[in-house]
Amino acid sequence: MQPRNMSMSGVVDLAAVKAAQDAKAKAEQTRAEAARQGGTGAVSPADLVIDVDEATFERDVLQRSAEVPVVIDFWAEWCQPCKQLSPVLERLAVEYGGRFLLAKIDVDANQMLMQQFGVQGIPAVFAVVAGQALPLFQGAAGEQQIRETLDQLVQVAEQRFGLTGLTVDPEAEPADATIPAAPVGPYDALLEAAVQALDAGDLGGAIQAYQSVLGEDPGNSEAKLGLAQAELLQRVQGVDPQQVRKDAAEKPADAGAQIAAADLDLIGGHVEDAFGRLIETVSRTAGDDRDAVRRRLLELFELVGADDPRVIGARRALARALF
Repeated sequence: MQPRNMSMSGVVDLAAVKAAQDAKAKAEQTRAEAARQGGTGAVSPADLVIDVDEATFERDVLQRSAEVPVVIDFWAEWCQPCKQLSPVLERLAVEYGGRFLLAKIDVDANQMLMQQFGVQGIPAVFAVVAGQALPLFQGAAGEQQIRETLDQLVQVAEQRFGLTGLTVDPEAEPADATIPAAPVGPYDALLEAAVQALDAGDLGGAIQAYQSVLGEDPGNSEAKLGLAQAELLQRVQGVDPQQVRKDAAEKPADAGAQIAAADLDLIGGHVEDAFGRLIETVSRTAGDDRDAVRRRLLELFELVGADDPRVIGARRALARALF
């Protein structure tokens, strides 16, 4: 795919007086608050490239765009041009020394963001300045072209919005360096209680225990996986397999029927059947039904494991079905 340049001239409309004033005021307020607390607001070079998802987009992109231009790299593991472009963007983010922040978004795991930005293909690069989004280019662009686009973006951000970027301290610790390596709290006891509840067939108790862990430590991978497993078991508990499969056969475009049948496929070890069923349903549905099927498919991906070849292949097929 040839890169499709996106003119920066449209940013004139984005640089409305009120938006510029608000951005300047917020940037000044942020710097003043850092100074008041005795800090410099400096970040480490490692903090200039961040992974963003639907849950962190508002905080890490929209809010940060009042301090610094945020460049968004839409990518996917299976996308070969992305593997050429992303390292260049990451290197330039460090080289530019805080004049822009690079946010990487995996489109397979964040389809809603991809749709909201109107991304038609990847790699695709956008920018957000003072909460305003604008497209930069699509496709694997050359480094010189990327530099010219970034230079223009930085200039517009500074002149129109007063955004001079972030202060970078090579000696500063990355933002996540202060996060404790081990969660604080009685997680081992709760996780053990969840496992015992599962062994006893108490799915409700297991779900509650896993949710308690995630309430205190949302990133706990063991609790996430355990909760997904317990919820899957709870969904298939007491259902009539013959009726579920009959409904699915008679209603190929019924999202609920296909989701229920996919749960049975997975619980029976028919992983590829479960994935294929839901991918076909994505291609047959639209709107909320399609999104419900997509979300369930992503949940099943997590259960099977991101590195599983069946998941990798199914992610590619899902992308083709969606776009």
